Amino acid sequence: MERNLAHIALFAALIAVLGLVPAITLPFGVPITAQSLGIMLCGTVLGAKRGALAVLLFLLLVAIGLPLLSGGRGGLGVFAGPSVGFLIGFPVAAFVAGLIVERWQAPVAAAALLGSVLGGVIVLYAFGIPGMAIMLGKTIPEATALTAAYIPGDLIKCALAALVTRGIAQMRPGALLSRG
Repeated sequence: MERNLAHIALFAALIAVLGLVPAITLPFGVPITAQSLGIMLCGTVLGAKRGALAVLLFLLLVAIGLPLLSGGRGGLGVFAGPSVGFLIGFPVAAFVAGLIVERWQAPVAAAALLGSVLGGVIVLYAFGIPGMAIMLGKTIPEATALTAAYIPGDLIKCALAALVTRGIAQMRPGALLSRG
């Protein structure tokens, strides 16, 4: 139990630290950050349940006002901005990424790559695009077009998540909780 709590807290901190990596803010107010890499790693390393819990802990800290999002943003107001759909999708994305790594008995890197793409991109966009559309007063196709700038970076983050997950599995197999 204590080990699980420590891992959940550590990965919530990882998401926060990745928010310190300088972000590029697009003209419509949604930043491109490294935090989605943290979301992917929560799932691929910790597994579905622990990964989602780590993300929920991170979001709770943001909601109570800690400035953990890119640009030092925090507080309930961030849940009323254009990135609200992405924030709501974070725990679901980590859960899906983790579930794929847990259940698919392929090599770890392949499972982590697929989990990152399906959870960290497809699921995240499924939440983020409607959230942007609602908050910006756009149609779904218009909001989808706005997210096109994210795709190359997100695919790079998926590859990085797969490499990091594979590296952890090779160096310390017991530390990869998604396969334990």
